[in-house]
Amino acid sequence: MTSAEAGPVTSADIQLIQRIIPHRYPFLLVDKVVDIQGTASATGIKNVTMNEPHFQGHFPGLPIMPGVTIIEAMAQTAAVMVGVTLGMADKNMKVYFMAIDKAKFRRKVGPGDVLEMQLQTLRGKPGGKVWRFGGVASVDGEMAAECEFTAMMDLG
Repeated sequence: MTSAEAGPVTSADIQLIQRIIPHRYPFLLVDKVVDIQGTASATGIKNVTMNEPHFQGHFPGLPIMPGVTIIEAMAQTAAVMVGVTLGMADKNMKVYFMAIDKAKFRRKVGPGDVLEMQLQTLRGKPGGKVWRFGGVASVDGEMAAECEFTAMMDLG
């Protein structure tokens, strides 16, 4: 994914995201990843729309993005960050949750919001299977959620 002439890849659009992680509608929860700093940190962007299936039942007349989907969006951001940096496009990478810790929810997220997810690697290295990440999701600079999570990267 990198070349000496072009330098490291620092962002991923939806086409590249789909080449790295296997998630698809209705469970692909990140639209782009920017500011990728190797495996150290990245920012995921999720444009929240009323068309998402969870809003039919969560909650009728008061659409709120479920907290677990916010955490999943953070995890997908982390997987894209690692996948981009390690050149995992088209390599069938899978990522599995091992633990979710210190999850806190501070603000409702709903249609029309742009969810920004700042992720950083707390533990993990290229070639390693177990990684730990910390993340904060915000809307308009206001924290919506935060957590730490551990994931296993199955690199094929």
